[in-house]
Amino acid sequence: MADEMTNDIQGEAQVPGTPAGAAEEAGGVPEQEGRGRRDGGRGRDGGRDGGRGRGGKGQRREGGRFGAAAEEEDKGGFEENVVKVYRCATVVKGGRRFSFAALVVVGDRQGQVGVGYGKANEVPNAVEKATKAARRSLIRVRLQGTTLPHQIMARFGASKVLLLPASEGTGVIAGASVRAVMELAGIRDVLTKSYGSTSPKNLVKAAFLGLRALRNKDDVAKARA
Repeated sequence: MADEMTNDIQGEAQVPGTPAGAAEEAGGVPEQEGRGRRDGGRGRDGGRDGGRGRGGKGQRREGGRFGAAAEEEDKGGFEENVVKVYRCATVVKGGRRFSFAALVVVGDRQGQVGVGYGKANEVPNAVEKATKAARRSLIRVRLQGTTLPHQIMARFGASKVLLLPASEGTGVIAGASVRAVMELAGIRDVLTKSYGSTSPKNLVKAAFLGLRALRNKDDVAKARA
């Protein structure tokens, strides 16, 4: 009798429910997994397709502020070159606190160039501030074909930069810092020589001041008239 009652109880327990593997064999999806995929935010698969998961966050960042800035730069026709990123550390009670500074050159390779320097607690913010400063300092460089109208010596701080015109096909003979300014200004043939300090900030600003001081024949004629 005890065995018969035990069998009856087990049989009653199996009748109302469904075996655990029956849903999978029938091609169904468990209810919890279905919820996670429909919501698109809780499960891994949902996170890739939906808005709450990691994939959704990444998509929003790409299409947000940084994506819009990149589109504006492409429409304006300006290119940016991050010459150098500086890191500064200050010692506080809890340890060291870091800040960053960026030196950026902006130009359209058609005679317009600008130099900017920005500081922030994060590298992207520092680059963004330096880019905005460079756009505000844009100047129109007076060129003669693919080179300079005359030679010029410019100085900033302890650095001096000599800019010499060159024949077509010479290329840009310059270091990394001065080269960034020359190329983004649209100068294809030039000879350069630097003296004194080799600080990128000084060299870039000295080259920028030299380009701003260039004059052509029309400017000289107007000044003499």
